Amino acid sequence: MQPVRIDIISDIACPWCAIGYARLELAMQQLKAEMTFTVEWHAFELNPDPDGDGEPILQALSRKYGRSVEEMQQAQAQMQEIAEGLGLNFSSLQQRHTRNTFNAHRLVKWAAEQGKQTEMKKALFEAYFGYDAEISDPAVLVHWVKSIGLDGQAAQQVLASDQYVQAVREDEARWQQMGISSVPAFIINDQYLISGAQEPETLVKSLRNIVAS
Repeated sequence: MQPVRIDIISDIACPWCAIGYARLELAMQQLKAEMTFTVEWHAFELNPDPDGDGEPILQALSRKYGRSVEEMQQAQAQMQEIAEGLGLNFSSLQQRHTRNTFNAHRLVKWAAEQGKQTEMKKALFEAYFGYDAEISDPAVLVHWVKSIGLDGQAAQQVLASDQYVQAVREDEARWQQMGISSVPAFIINDQYLISGAQEPETLVKSLRNIVAS
């Protein structure tokens, strides 16, 4: 069995990041007889300005990409279809609002120390895309912490402190300095970059090629 390390740079507010990981899960399942996987999540903020919190998403995307709200609606509908085909809850994809995810990234770091980093990330994806949860709100974050069986009071204490603030800032800076400017990005064995939400078959082929190289 070949050990494979995967560092995933992503944002909780990035729909392709949720889709990309769901596809990676399918690829890892196909390769489970050949490889053992270690996954670690890293922070990236699509909306780093806390003042930009709460704008309806279609309006925000329309302004960002210089396209009409109707065009963005159509693009989001296609994305929603892909996500739901992977079993993801994207029912609020078009109703969601822009959110700052800095505190959510802090909790992902904290959850890693509890052995539940991936579960935390997936819960936050569902919170945001499935329920338009206000994932910049500490009380909302604590609810989703509890949903995966972690200690809500401990999470509250993390959010009320400056724990993991430096860790998230350093994480973001490190990957930006390495040239990561869009997400999802998958770094394989500290050497190889796979960009974007690739299809499971493409990921299987890429991972096999990397292991064989």
